[in-house]
Amino acid sequence: MLRTEQAVIVEGKYDKIKLESIIDATIIVTNGYGIFKDKEKLELIRFYAKHKGIIILTDPDGAGFKIRGYLKGSVPEGKITNVYIPDVFGKEKRKEKPSCEGKLGVEGIKKELIIEAFRKAGISFTDDGDTERPVRNLITRTDLYEAGLTGMPDSAERRRTILKKTGLPERLSTTGMLEAFNTMMTREEFYKLTENKGETD
Repeated sequence: MLRTEQAVIVEGKYDKIKLESIIDATIIVTNGYGIFKDKEKLELIRFYAKHKGIIILTDPDGAGFKIRGYLKGSVPEGKITNVYIPDVFGKEKRKEKPSCEGKLGVEGIKKELIIEAFRKAGISFTDDGDTERPVRNLITRTDLYEAGLTGMPDSAERRRTILKKTGLPERLSTTGMLEAFNTMMTREEFYKLTENKGETD
């Protein structure tokens, strides 16, 4: 499987599912225009842009370009790479009718065309062969509680400490923190990070 350290930004969950069958990477979903009001997710995208770089991969229609433009204007620091899939007219299998512009989105494009689009944008992959991407054992709210990051009198301070240690925005809510951790690390890495319940060494 192809691997990249950069985070890939896509519009919807079906785009994410499609990409997960092709590349091993952190994939962040904008939920369409939802990103316009989702300040926490935007902070997460900014974090990745600054630390690892982001790849914007939206659909080739008007909505996709609007989201792409918004992200480019909202991420002041870091590396942004735009990947453009070609215009292919048709209908995704799960949909009853084509989109307004009749173009296939990321989820409907063939694997080979997506890989070619990445290559054209200058994205370098490492190749793990044909191995399946391992199923992630996700970090849960229970894990946060057991690490002392929720439900304790000093949990807020512990969260600030662990967010600072990982370089994440200190104002992230518990939900935002959980989403960020699940894009950044495995459950085992989370356990190691919080073995002293977020307290500094």
